[in-house]
Amino acid sequence: MECQGKRTDSLDQNDSALELDSSPLSSCEHSSSLQQTHPTVMKSADYEPVSSEERNLDVDFVTMARNNESVPMKDLCPDTVLGPYFSDGMRRVDYVLTYHIQKSGSTRRRSSRFGDNNFIQRLWRSLSTRSSRAPLQPKEDPEVAAQEHQTDYHEDDKRFKRDEFEENLRKTGLELEKDEESTIPGIGFLKIHAPWNVLCREAEFMKLKMPTKKVYEVKQGSNVVEKIRMFIHKVTAPLHPKVNTSRSQCEKPLCHAFSREKQHLFDLSDKNKFFDSKTRSSIVYEVLKRTKCMKPKYPLGLTSLLANGVYTSAYPLHDGDIVGVNAEPNDRKLLYEQWASYSVFYKYQPIGLIRKYFGEKVGLYFAWLGVYTQMLIPAAIIGVIVFLYGCATVDDNIPSMEICDPRNNITMCPLCDQACSYWKLVTACGTARASHLFDNAATVFFSVFMALWAVLFMEHWKRRQMRLNYVWDLTGFGEEEEEEHKDHNRAEYEFRVMQKKLKQEHSGLMDEKVKLTCTDRLPAYMTTVVMMGFMITVTFVIVFGVILYRISIKAALHMSSHPVVRYNIRATVKTTAAIINLIIIIVLDEIYGAIARWLTRLEVPKTDKSFEERLIFKTFILKFVNAFTPIVYLAFFRGRLVGRPGNYLYVVGSYRMEECAHAGCLMELCIQLCITMLGKQLIQNNLFEIGIPKLKKMLRKRKSELDSIQEQVLHNTLKRYEKDQLLGPFVGLNPEYMEMIIQFGMVTLFVASFPLAPLFALLNNIIEIRLDAKKFVTELRRPIAAKAKDIGIWYNLLRGLSKVAVIVNAFVIAFTSDFIPRLVYQYMYSPDGTLHGFVNHTLSYFNVTDFDPGTEPLQPMHLGYKVSVCRYKDYRDPPWSSTKYELSKEFWAILAARLAFVIVFQNVVMLMSDFVDWLIPDIPKDISLQIHKEKILMVELFMKEEQGKRFAARDNQDNCTIPLSANQSPPQPRSRPVSQANCS
Repeated sequence: MECQGKRTDSLDQNDSALELDSSPLSSCEHSSSLQQTHPTVMKSADYEPVSSEERNLDVDFVTMARNNESVPMKDLCPDTVLGPYFSDGMRRVDYVLTYHIQKSGSTRRRSSRFGDNNFIQRLWRSLSTRSSRAPLQPKEDPEVAAQEHQTDYHEDDKRFKRDEFEENLRKTGLELEKDEESTIPGIGFLKIHAPWNVLCREAEFMKLKMPTKKVYEVKQGSNVVEKIRMFIHKVTAPLHPKVNTSRSQCEKPLCHAFSREKQHLFDLSDKNKFFDSKTRSSIVYEVLKRTKCMKPKYPLGLTSLLANGVYTSAYPLHDGDIVGVNAEPNDRKLLYEQWASYSVFYKYQPIGLIRKYFGEKVGLYFAWLGVYTQMLIPAAIIGVIVFLYGCATVDDNIPSMEICDPRNNITMCPLCDQACSYWKLVTACGTARASHLFDNAATVFFSVFMALWAVLFMEHWKRRQMRLNYVWDLTGFGEEEEEEHKDHNRAEYEFRVMQKKLKQEHSGLMDEKVKLTCTDRLPAYMTTVVMMGFMITVTFVIVFGVILYRISIKAALHMSSHPVVRYNIRATVKTTAAIINLIIIIVLDEIYGAIARWLTRLEVPKTDKSFEERLIFKTFILKFVNAFTPIVYLAFFRGRLVGRPGNYLYVVGSYRMEECAHAGCLMELCIQLCITMLGKQLIQNNLFEIGIPKLKKMLRKRKSELDSIQEQVLHNTLKRYEKDQLLGPFVGLNPEYMEMIIQFGMVTLFVASFPLAPLFALLNNIIEIRLDAKKFVTELRRPIAAKAKDIGIWYNLLRGLSKVAVIVNAFVIAFTSDFIPRLVYQYMYSPDGTLHGFVNHTLSYFNVTDFDPGTEPLQPMHLGYKVSVCRYKDYRDPPWSSTKYELSKEFWAILAARLAFVIVFQNVVMLMSDFVDWLIPDIPKDISLQIHKEKILMVELFMKEEQGKRFAARDNQDNCTIPLSANQSPPQPRSRPVSQANCS
């Protein structure tokens, strides 16, 4: 393919005046750059002058270009021109800003060079998530013409702001190049390159830890735990990804905060590779955050410029292509092959390479997800064993056998008024047998195991996190860096502060330091409280609506004359209600996420960290309430707010509250958990993330007039920054964490009712890891590499959920299942110490003549005989007793046993959890030793350097002293000694 150079604006710090004269800028850009002085926000003292030697290292190729000694373009094509480089093919693009191009009317009327083929326009409209207006078509209407003039005015204003911002960027030392003739219509690209001196300066400001020349051996621990770990590592060697590491795992370079005065300590043999692409982009991003546009009434940072449409997007570039003719070996391609492919689902993740490419924050997320998935393996195995135990003992379960025995001939009271008739207990045989699968003796053991599992998971993650901190040189990262980043206020906060300052200037009351106080935020806080309460109330109302649906649909099905409809009413009602709950949860999740972000913006947090923590807190509360309110109702409220025959509880007029099946509500709770968990994972997590992108791609191909070969050829002609512009923006890790936290709640909170939850979570996470990996590598723009030493507020949420899970499971076992009633009957009321007669013991008697008028069945002879006494599940005195229908003494005995079990279970499990927490140290012993060793080696390195400086100074002093021979007399004093003159 023949390469053609494009018209670009290449402006650097050192020769800006010369390039302004020679570059093909528009006249407006010339005037704005030459005639106006743009103030910079940074103090001049922050940017020390660079020596001419260092400066020449960065601009040699620029000088060569002006002297017509540059590398021929034919030697740079196609990889360098299409790759992440400036038009000279030598300077790397470290960051890209895009902006909208408003073309003149004559330009709009002319057909462009891609007018015959509108694939790019369609591709851009379908993929771009940021709105950018397409080139306007010529209009003859005067009003439309006036609107175009107004649009041109706004575009000129945006261009002036861009010019000032870019001029300030040049003053910081960054080198810029524009491309306004890209293949993507209506979009201009500003390519940013950080030369060596800027990288060194900013790395010193940011205190980036860089590897020194000193390499030391990492000794493995000698205790039993470390030996077991090393043995497991050797056994699982085939499961490790094939990622080539430059160093052996037994060696580690000594890292130290970069300093320009101590450059000799670092390995600078290859300056192009000393700062990798991740570090370079993060350095440029720090400069962009500090640079302001001062022309308006208040300073505009990069965030404000993006919000106001001055720039449309900002992103660093991916390293290269994954497939195709231009796909040279790079970290992105390696990640795609060894991490983002479903064929390697059984292998470990290349966490080190993920951190190297995406940064520590993304690396910690996938490391945590990997640890969580690994820990789900034993939980899933034990859960399957508990389920199989229930399957194996179902035929030996005495209560379900008594329910299924037709000889008992137990007649039950109607389940609803009038429409429902009497029914035989034997018809609940299937439900009773299915309930035993989840409500058996092993359930208590599994609940205790899962409580300890949660603690072990948290401890294992803390140790893994500390090990990663050591390997990634984050042990010293923390409060000092957070103090430095406190000055990086959010754009909305600065805007509000400026508004407050202007008001004080008009009123004549000026404070020394203007900031937003709690009084300024009080309306936003009140709005947040009211809206959060309203949204939670909406969730409760919707759940109540589903309850009314179950009540009404059950009565309607009982009134049906079709035997097929009446055959299995309970299963139909349960399943349809669970599916409705799932749909509501998915819809409300999206609504609540948008509302939480809106409320957080109203509060105007000062920093990005404060904004993120507030957003996470609100989103978690809303989504947690949304997901778990139907489950909490089934677990703790359904069947307890019913009343009794003849005195039922009614809501909204004539709706009688629903009862549990005879085997309890545990089976319905299990169905709700199963459908909610599987539905959220399959629909919300996987279908939305897999199906929607594929559907968009399919629709885009149907609209395109190109075949697959032509589309591939066109894709190969796009430059790296153009390809990345077509990718989706990175929106953060909060959605990924949130879905895993909700899943963790499903696994731990109600695991007593659904022991297969860990298995489903494990299968989902195996797919989720590769799905997220593919999304990060192929579908999203590269995120800014953010440093982090932990997972932040998410750890506190996990720890809180693990504590609440102990209490919730205690109440589920005690009040939702029949575990405690069975124990009380077996050891207090059973004549032979077995469960024979347990079903009859749990049923009370009711005289049908005591029905309230208008509530008795319309078809009392439905069973073929007249019913005088029916049974219902409760512990009440019989109608022939002096205290008929009052709560019996068995009820109070069982209630006391239930409360005692909750107290004992909670305290025993909490005590065991705290003991495990105390027993396992947070920092592995070998890591603490290695950290101590690093400190000693660092002290030795600096001591050795100081000794070298002293020896060098002494040698220099000796060389400057003229030695005297034995026969030579000391020289006479002169006005200027020769030796001192030479040495000076």
